Amino acid sequence: MTYDFFRGRRLRRTASIRDLVRENAISPNDLMMPYFVAENEDPDFKNPISSMPGQFQLSLKQLEKTVGEAVSNGLKSLILFGIPAQKDPEGSQAYADEGIVQQAVRMLKDKWPELVVATDVCLCEFTSHGHCGLIRDGYVDNDSTIELLAETAISHAKAGADLVAPSDMMDGRVFAIRQGLDQNGFTDIPIMSYAVKYASAFYGPFREAAESTPQFGDRKTYQMDPANSREGMREATADMIEGADMLMVKPAGPYLDIIRSLRDSFDLPIAAYQVSGEYSMIKAAGQNGWVDEQAVVMESLLGIKRAGADLIMTYFTEDVLKQLR
Repeated sequence: MTYDFFRGRRLRRTASIRDLVRENAISPNDLMMPYFVAENEDPDFKNPISSMPGQFQLSLKQLEKTVGEAVSNGLKSLILFGIPAQKDPEGSQAYADEGIVQQAVRMLKDKWPELVVATDVCLCEFTSHGHCGLIRDGYVDNDSTIELLAETAISHAKAGADLVAPSDMMDGRVFAIRQGLDQNGFTDIPIMSYAVKYASAFYGPFREAAESTPQFGDRKTYQMDPANSREGMREATADMIEGADMLMVKPAGPYLDIIRSLRDSFDLPIAAYQVSGEYSMIKAAGQNGWVDEQAVVMESLLGIKRAGADLIMTYFTEDVLKQLR
């Protein structure tokens, strides 16, 4: 008897055939590893982050050691988050020439000139109140904040950063940073904007890692409402007009529709951040034997790439690089 229907299983019959027709794959070029570098006098400082198993706050020396191992496994890019020894209301260590991020950038570029070193541009890790900008009358003041964000980005560029990534969600910060970089001779430094960043519950573990929990209120007046998608298009459009070279969606997994919308609407490279909460949930399930961690990690990353991301920031980068070797 002959059946006249589509036989999709023909292209799934063997592993070799499945590899031949695979539409998406993860490579080292797709992955950016976030690191938390802490200002600490102990060169051996490597503080486990309890809510993010396998992740650490690292001294400069430990950062050098950890990155060296990752580079040997194929690491192509990373992004730095700094934890200063002292914080103040103005977040002054964010833009200090000898700030911890600036020191880390110089060390990394000296050791690995070809490694792409990106920096998070925000004040939250450096302010004593934990908010992403300056406080005026109990409110995060937009316009005075963007001046300091520009100063922060310039200091990172001076230290040798290849890419600056503003994550604060202040209006106009991409324009201020682009103008500041250009006026200081850094016209070639690209901006990867956290263009569509939601006020997400998935950030919880990061706030322990970066020691950046707000001391009052929340960030809902500057980060986006998770219920909104069209608003994300407006934010991305504004950042593109202001001079962003790359657009990021954060978080990634719960916002695959937003990644796809940006991919369909913009010709710029699209980045997505698989954030701390996404990481910790997979880690916890894997450690409890509820899921195959390695398989779930790869499936989650493929889903993000399939949605349209060109670059994925993920805490699983080091593990995945080992799998890809």
